[in-house]
Order: sequence, then structure tokens, then C-alpha cells
Amino acid sequence: MPALRGTPATPVAPGMRGIPVHGGHPRPARPEAACPHSPDRTRPHPTRRRADRPMTKILITAAGSYGDIAPYTGLGARLRAAGHEVALATHDSYAALVRAAGLEFRRLPADPRTRPAATADTAEPGRPPGPGGNRDLMRQAAAFIKELGGGLADAAREDTGLLLLSATTAPLGHHLAEARGIPFLDLPLVPGAPTGDFAPVVSGGRSLGRWGNRAAGRLSLRIVDRLYADATRELRARLGLPPATPRTVRRRAETSGRPVLHGFSEVLVPRPTDWRPGLDVVGNWWPWHAPDDRLPPVVEDFLAAGPPPVFLGFGSMAGGEGERLSTLAAAALRRAKVRGILQSGWAGLSVGHTSADADLLTIGEVPHALLFPRMAAVVHHCGAGTAAAGVRAGVPTIPVPVTADQPFWAARLASLGVATAPIPFKELSGDRAVARLSQAITQATAAPARRDHARAAAHRLAAEDGAGEVLKAVERLAETAHPAG
Repeated sequence: MPALRGTPATPVAPGMRGIPVHGGHPRPARPEAACPHSPDRTRPHPTRRRADRPMTKILITAAGSYGDIAPYTGLGARLRAAGHEVALATHDSYAALVRAAGLEFRRLPADPRTRPAATADTAEPGRPPGPGGNRDLMRQAAAFIKELGGGLADAAREDTGLLLLSATTAPLGHHLAEARGIPFLDLPLVPGAPTGDFAPVVSGGRSLGRWGNRAAGRLSLRIVDRLYADATRELRARLGLPPATPRTVRRRAETSGRPVLHGFSEVLVPRPTDWRPGLDVVGNWWPWHAPDDRLPPVVEDFLAAGPPPVFLGFGSMAGGEGERLSTLAAAALRRAKVRGILQSGWAGLSVGHTSADADLLTIGEVPHALLFPRMAAVVHHCGAGTAAAGVRAGVPTIPVPVTADQPFWAARLASLGVATAPIPFKELSGDRAVARLSQAITQATAAPARRDHARAAAHRLAAEDGAGEVLKAVERLAETAHPAG
């Protein structure tokens, strides 16, 4: 549920990130790989399903940008390796990635890559959107959800034995599960249930006090309910269900005590102390990768030519600001006297090819899991997946959060001691921007304690097996649905 840049947090459908587009997501031919700090849990697991355990036909549903989809490819591959039949329903842009992971692809409409960006993401740096920007964003989100609902019903076939639902698809998938009697698991990538331990992830990372945090969390859920209202009405009518509001269905699911498995690490977000039983944090699900993945030769040559560089990229954020950000980044890296790799991403970052730029390299679709462990530090927007990839690599982070849940993850990294103080993207402009970014890069690369913290966090993260925990839950559900004997 993204917040508008330069405005108070305005919840939008979870997982939608303000409907941005990730122009530099990894190609299917080179998906994310595990880094040297962690066991490789994204490749098919060698242990097959026991003969006495039933096979389940699983449908995973996920919608949004690359970061909202990719974790479910690794999770799906793990379930498939255990003997289950797995399909992943998502947008056409990710069909090749899904199939490369060995999963059946099923199409969902409303591909964010073909939709216009929201007003809030096109505002000038540090300035709020124009009049009606919040309303425009909400309307776009509701239209996205409404289109998604019909596609979700089409993707679920009669033989589906289990639904695995992302945060964006869960409020729609619950109706489908009700109509067809299909068991389901919610598998969000961010914490969404209200808690006194921290404010909603879209509120900027600042605590409002225990009472305020819980109140803000409940308000966020009510706003999401409004966004799903039209889609809920249409989908329930199509499925032959009696009318019910999103809030009614959500509260019914909450009071049932159903399990919800969150795909992030307690290294970054400890399980809230006031969550009900069944709301569990199981660890990250890493994007699937090919066993023979390698960095491109041009990147290997650059890495071999000098000391480890600093990575800088903004993923699906900052569209149309490539020239300004490229100039700023190059100046900051030179001022800090470090080499740098700029990932073009949606912003279109790029540096020249003159002798003055010999210590800088522009790259496109290179998986972070292969690249980050080779860096001295990483500068990024702090999306949930990118933040976790930096921790997994054991390198310090310079957070530059743009919107949505990014300030939340940036604050988490800083509190863990693996990152410098966040630099909000809206402040990355003006005369002091180069000096501020350069100073943060120096702090990240010159402080042994921060690198030690990063390595310790990577070691803790490596002990987790998020996909394995989901597999256990899936097999418990399968055994309940098909008891032995």
C-alpha cells in the first residue's frame, strides 16, 4: 500500500507499490541466485515427496511489479521439487520467468508494465502531486483490482487443490476459495496486520506509539477494504455468492484463526508481540535462479579491474529522472573516491564511456543476488526484496527510500546497524545532494563495524528456510484434506 511522495501516507492495494513499473527486472535467462552467505534454497530441493504424502495441485497468485512476483517463483520451484503440481498466475510480463522456474504459467490481466504510472510517482522530487493526485492514485488502484478479480477467477481451474495468495490477490482469492471450497494460505511479503510494535509499513517508518500504531493499522485495512469494494461486488456475483463487503470477509478470515505465513525475515522484523496465533514470520522466499547463472563478462571484467565498487540503483522507482540522478550519482561516487556500478532500472541511470568514467559502469538486468556480494556497499530504494538481498549479501546499505513501504525497510536496516541513516529520495536534490550522498557512501564503506554487522545479519539470515516452512504448511493442509487410510 504505497504512500504518496511528499504527502501523508495514503494506503493503496498491498503489493501494488503505487502501480510503478520495473523497467530493469532480471531476465528469465538470468534470474536471481543465492549469494555465498546463504545456502542455496531457490534451486529444486533434492528431497522428493514421500510416497505416503498426497500430491496437491497448487495455484499461486501474485500481482504487481517484479518484486511482488519473483519471490513466488523460488517458492513454487521448491513446492514442485517436493512433488506438487504448481502453477503461478501473474502478468504476461513474467511468463518467461515463471516457465523458466518449471512452473505452469497462467495469465492475470492488469499488467502494471502496460499501465500508466500513478500521478504520485511522476511528481517532481520533493514535491507533492498536483490537486487530485491522491484521488487519481486511489482510482487507478481500484481499477487495477477490479480488472484483476475476473482474471483470478479464470486462472483457478476446477482441479485446483490449494490457493497460495499474495497480499494483493488475497482479498480476491478469499471469495474464490469460499465459492469453490478450496483451501488457501495467505503469503504476504510485508507485515499487514495491525500491531502496537510498529506503525503500518506505509506510514514512513516512524512509530506513533502502541495505541497510535494499532489505530493506524486498522485505518489502513479499512482503506484497503474500500479499494476492493467494487471488485468484491462483481466477483461475488460472478461466483454466485451472496453479497458481502470486503470488511466482512476479512474479519471472518481473521476470527477463524487461519494461518498467514509472512515471507520476510525476523532478522529485519521480529514477529510482533501482539499478533494472534497463526500470524507467523517464516523467512524470505528467494527468486528462482538457473544453476548456471553467471554475471556478464563485462561486469566480471570491471570487478577484476579494481577494488569492490559501490552499487547504485532505484529499481522501479524514479521514472524519467535518469539524467539528473546519473549526474548526481557519478559526482557522489567520484567525491567519495570509490568505483561504482549503476543499474539503469526504471529511472534509466547511465554514465558515459570517456576516460573520466573508467571507474563507473552502467548495467541492465543483472540479478542482485549475484552482484551484491561483490560490492563494497549498495545504494538503493529499499523495496522489501532489495533490502533483504542486501542483508543476504552481507554488505552495508545506503538507503534512499522513495515511497510506499520503502521508508519502513530503510529504518529497519538502519536500526539493525547494517545501513547508514536513510536519505529520503525527496531530499536527494539541491546543492547539498552530492555531498550528502558522498558522505553516506564514505560512512558505509569506511566503517568496519557496519560491515561486521552486515556479515552477522547475513549469517543469521542464512539459517532460515522460508520456503521450507511453507512446504510444511502445504503438506499439513494436504494431509488434512486427504487423511491416510
